[in-house]
Amino acid sequence: MKRQFLLIMALLFLTILSACGGQPTQTPLEPASPTEAIVQPTQTTAAATSAPVSTDTVPAVTDTPAAVTTSVSFINDVMPILESRCVKCHGGEQTKEGLDIKTYEGLMTGSSNGPVIEAGNANNSFFVQQIINGKMPKRGPKLTPKEIQIISDWINSGAINN
Repeated sequence: MKRQFLLIMALLFLTILSACGGQPTQTPLEPASPTEAIVQPTQTTAAATSAPVSTDTVPAVTDTPAAVTTSVSFINDVMPILESRCVKCHGGEQTKEGLDIKTYEGLMTGSSNGPVIEAGNANNSFFVQQIINGKMPKRGPKLTPKEIQIISDWINSGAINN
């Protein structure tokens, strides 16, 4: 039964990834520095403001790392998941495998075996692999597909401390 559940979770995750376009991983965009101007393209013609927008020409929100960057916050979205599911064994009373995830810096430092997050590539991040394979968390409920997606989106957007 557990094996079937893990297979279903893996298939669900792969389906979500394939729905995102299956495009090769791109280098994450660097955030603009405060001194750089951010230019937003605009259209001022009457036809542009009154014509309906075709959904065939509008890219999906998940197509670009920049879109993910603005919607997933480490502090607001990822850290609550880590605190509820991971910190007890990796940062509370214990730091199993030397992985202390009470802070962004601890998570990015990794474990005694090396880095667990590959910024910009959730599929190649040991942290995500352990969650998807059902190996983590060892105690308590497993992460939901939504929680896995939040963590994956954050890593794919560059795993920034935001």
